[in-house]
Amino acid sequence: MNLQLSFFKTGICCLALCIAFSCKNKKFTSGETETDPQKTISGKPDFLVIIADDAGWNDMSFHGSEIKTPHLDQLAGKGIQLERFYVNPTCSPSRASLLTGMPASRIGIVAPISGRSEKTLPDSIVTLPQALKKADYQTALIGKWHLGLKPENGPEAYGFDYSYGFLHGQIDQYSHRYKNGDRSWHRQGEFIEEEGHATDLITREALQWLDQRDKGRPFFLQLAYSAPHIPLQEPGQWKAPYDFIENRSRRDYAAAMSHLDNAIGKVLEHLDHLGRRENTVVLFISDNGAQEKWNPVTQYDGRYGPNDQLGSNHPLRDYKTSNYEGAIRVPAIIAWNGYAETGKLQHYMSVTDVMPTFLELAEVPVPEQVEGKSVHSILQKPSDQKNHEIYVRGHLQESLIQKPWKLLRARHVNAPAVFELYDIEADPSERENLIRKYPEVAEKMKRAMEQQFRKDAKAVNVALPGG
Repeated sequence: MNLQLSFFKTGICCLALCIAFSCKNKKFTSGETETDPQKTISGKPDFLVIIADDAGWNDMSFHGSEIKTPHLDQLAGKGIQLERFYVNPTCSPSRASLLTGMPASRIGIVAPISGRSEKTLPDSIVTLPQALKKADYQTALIGKWHLGLKPENGPEAYGFDYSYGFLHGQIDQYSHRYKNGDRSWHRQGEFIEEEGHATDLITREALQWLDQRDKGRPFFLQLAYSAPHIPLQEPGQWKAPYDFIENRSRRDYAAAMSHLDNAIGKVLEHLDHLGRRENTVVLFISDNGAQEKWNPVTQYDGRYGPNDQLGSNHPLRDYKTSNYEGAIRVPAIIAWNGYAETGKLQHYMSVTDVMPTFLELAEVPVPEQVEGKSVHSILQKPSDQKNHEIYVRGHLQESLIQKPWKLLRARHVNAPAVFELYDIEADPSERENLIRKYPEVAEKMKRAMEQQFRKDAKAVNVALPGG
């Protein structure tokens, strides 16, 4: 199947956008490019997914932040900014949706995983790396896992050939231990002890893996950083450029973002050095919106925090854990060098769409469980583009998006559910609740939300009064 990513300009319109990638197009299979006819590339693309942890909409300079992220800016300049990319309000669900192509609530994951030792993804589910291995892809997860807190339930149990990093949701950046002191840092399913900042170690491992892997095979690398997640423990070199930021917590957070950006730059530059950048589909996302603040009481024996100001989701509403835009609409970029012109894409997309899109590019059948839609099927016709329904369930709220509408529901044990309705095209900051003004729209979307809700795992679908 063909999937092309390009812009088309006309003399009448300002700009029309069409995303396209093609593995059968002559441009990809002839071993030639317009800029360098001597460079050869493999028949299937490589995939690099870079995940920031709790990075907000207004935490990178390509969105106008005071935080400088030149390497991400450059990636955005060479690719497409996905301006309506939706994830889950917290970490584990977003990562589960990425790997399964379905809402994480279908398998009972609606909140960050903690205290679990059993497998979190059913054996009946085919993960993205498992599917890609059918096309001889090498697969690796370097960095954060958070879908199983013991090595036997780590990345290798779900299709990754190689794994390194940490299993839990947050770690001390230097001791690499969880907030309660548990071990988390591992390589290939074995706990290890290493010295160094997590951002630097994750980057170093990624570079080494790219050097040592089988160069004759395509790869899928999920590079999942801990930054800018708390605790904030940045060296002075990253803090110094932000002396102008008065709030200490925000200054430390900015340092973590700059450290992350520098690390991403090293990985992208190494792909250039290896001659793989031209054939690598690079996707950058945050796993959810920014966290507002952090006031730990017992975590890390009280060594860190409190932080009264962390990330910024401005102008979007609210923070991580809610289902407002600030929590689930995140910064995202997709780039494939030489085959996509720059621009901003306003189409509504979900993290569940990544798996079917990548599998289409790799010419691998899409498993039946996948509910996401390939970017090709959504965007191949710029004049007739249809945004599919997006369902996001968190542990506090559910939301359903049918452009331009967004319905939110908060269920309560001893009170009726509370609904809100927003026109997120006209009101992306979600200031005006239109539930009373458009009752017919609300009722229609309530029925659609209930249909989605009933598909979720029984374990999280306990009926609540007024729910």
